[in-house]
Amino acid sequence: MDVHGTVTEGFEPVREAFARNFERLGDRGAAVAVYRDGRRVVDLWAGVKDVNGTDDTDGAEPWRRGTAQIVRSATKGVAAAVPLLLHQYGELDLDAPVGHYWPEFKAHGKERVLVRHLLNHRAGLPFLDRPLTPAEALDPLRGAEAVATQAPVWEPGTDHGYHALTYGWLLDGLVRRVTDRGAGQWIAERIAAPLGLDFWLGLPEAEAGRVGRVGPVEGPEPSGALRARPKRSVTAAYADPASVTRRAFAAISPSPDPNDPAFRALAQPAANGIATADGLARFYASLIGRVDGVRLFEPATVERARAEESAGPDRVLIVGTRFGLGYMLHGSASPFLAPGSFGHPGRGGSLGFADPESGIAFGYVTNGFRTTVTSDPRAQALVRAVRSALGS
Repeated sequence: MDVHGTVTEGFEPVREAFARNFERLGDRGAAVAVYRDGRRVVDLWAGVKDVNGTDDTDGAEPWRRGTAQIVRSATKGVAAAVPLLLHQYGELDLDAPVGHYWPEFKAHGKERVLVRHLLNHRAGLPFLDRPLTPAEALDPLRGAEAVATQAPVWEPGTDHGYHALTYGWLLDGLVRRVTDRGAGQWIAERIAAPLGLDFWLGLPEAEAGRVGRVGPVEGPEPSGALRARPKRSVTAAYADPASVTRRAFAAISPSPDPNDPAFRALAQPAANGIATADGLARFYASLIGRVDGVRLFEPATVERARAEESAGPDRVLIVGTRFGLGYMLHGSASPFLAPGSFGHPGRGGSLGFADPESGIAFGYVTNGFRTTVTSDPRAQALVRAVRSALGS
């Protein structure tokens, strides 16, 4: 496999691990980027743009530096910056009831749901009693209307469970009430534009040609908490149509096609952001330091984002998870670089995170989706290589 791009001296292990992902772990097309102290030190890409293309397929378009892909739940990490920045600007109180900003949300006993509960997965709203159809989900207001009228599954604030899809509608509904703009528009104007990010929540038609087709790939059994042969309780939860787990991931049913241009044009802050690896890494670099003169988070906001809000057995994912405000924290279910790292994986492979202590920001995107939820072996191989390059 021909690997393109550059690595700064000392980060050669990342190039080696990236090449092995294609040789041994089933990658078809992918990219990885790493920043250190606001400067890019790794910028690599390889393979083909579309998952069903191969190097020996006539006319297969190669992955280029600007190739972007849907990053599924890695979207959540970028979207979480919106309410945190609104709090930083004094426009949103994280400890206020959501209903203070969004009166319709108070229905069915949700008066005590706080803004922070939407971010730390303690709102008790992981699924919809009646899932949206893919056609209904294309309405940018329909999902927020649905979660506003949904009754909680558990007493808000008392426990946590991953809000796989409802997270996006909860966040977007709140942001619209505070700013009169959807999260996708706010990100485009206040985050992506100042930083020059290749990240879109709601893909513009003009950028559609840069985005490859994604799909499932096979590979060796991954390691980590959510491995290919998980413990029986996890397997049962995903197999049971009535379980909280299955219903959380089926809040849109049947699942929308991630290659559908209409779905890509939608702004769903939980699941359909589209990014380059550099876009993800550059975003996280701007949370913990300056990137070309731009910094998003003040130090206090960084600490707020990564302070543990939820930990222990997850009602949806079953395994133990850790969350700050909108971000997964380093742990067995979602290993990052070090204990102080925060970020978010995307189901199937993608990953973005920051580690303030080392100054590292990381982004990985792929067109080949594995069955992993939070700990993909390809991303983890690259994280270990970064750790090796740092000598730790």
